[in-house]
Amino acid sequence: MCTAATYKTKDGYFGRTLDYEFSYGDEITITPRNYQFNFRNTESMNTHYAIIGMAYVAGNYPLYYDAINEKGLGIAGLNFVGNAAYNKPVENKTNIAQFELIPWILGQCSTVKDAKALLDNINIIDTPFNAELPLAQLHWIISDKDEAITVESMADGLHIYDNPVGILTNNPPFNIQMFSLNNYMNLSPKNPENKFSDKLPLHPYSRGMGAIGLPGDLSSASRFAKAAFTKMNSVSGDSEEESVSQFFHILGSVDQQRGCCEVHDGKYEITIYTSCCNLDKGIYYYTTYNNHQISAVDMHRENLDSDKLVRYPIILNQNINFQN
Repeated sequence: MCTAATYKTKDGYFGRTLDYEFSYGDEITITPRNYQFNFRNTESMNTHYAIIGMAYVAGNYPLYYDAINEKGLGIAGLNFVGNAAYNKPVENKTNIAQFELIPWILGQCSTVKDAKALLDNINIIDTPFNAELPLAQLHWIISDKDEAITVESMADGLHIYDNPVGILTNNPPFNIQMFSLNNYMNLSPKNPENKFSDKLPLHPYSRGMGAIGLPGDLSSASRFAKAAFTKMNSVSGDSEEESVSQFFHILGSVDQQRGCCEVHDGKYEITIYTSCCNLDKGIYYYTTYNNHQISAVDMHRENLDSDKLVRYPIILNQNINFQN
């Protein structure tokens, strides 16, 4: 299970947590403009916008979990188990496999508006990458610095929702998640007033009581409400350091700790990594479960006109700074 978020100060930011019980061997991967993307049911893309993101590289093909392109558009795919449904190829549609969606969009779109136009004729198909990597049941958040959408391929068709909170988790479908925020409209970052009864002398006894009722469990619906409240009330300066720090604090509000979510006997879901991408500068920041020091890869420090993938293994071990 995962949580994705957007944030805007002077620049736009986009990222996610990846919460799971194991890792496939993820790497920060840069796909330069001249790397050839071969799609299963549509024409190859020989040149495209450069892309940076977290991927599992299989057979020299980047299977991106989340990524941004050099124009400032970002996409993350999150688990949508039980609701995601893909189709067989059909005529008069652009047939794109689930694992091809991120490079297909980021390779040729610079804004959410561009992505909406491209999605208008898409058919997301049920072709797996290979026999060892079956179909992942996903939905997606697509964002530039000014707006975001959610894309869900379900049995009743393709749904594209405007996403005004810039948050996505997992189930239920996005429109139900948004409706559920009505349950929390009375919450506030301010101290509460006594509305229980004017006959009782009730007073706040602690800071933060305006948010009593905000979920704190690790379910996807609760994480959606918690991340939305945190993000929509978030305040920071607009420097890069302040903005990046605040973004990690937003997603830190739904961090998953080992031991709190058991998925099998002795197997626990944890926040394997958290990413924060500067959409304007093309920088991919990240932390991992055992390394909370922020690491970064800047796509513009690489040769973006190359045709070879650039891969950086994630730094898993923490470097503790002793001051004495």
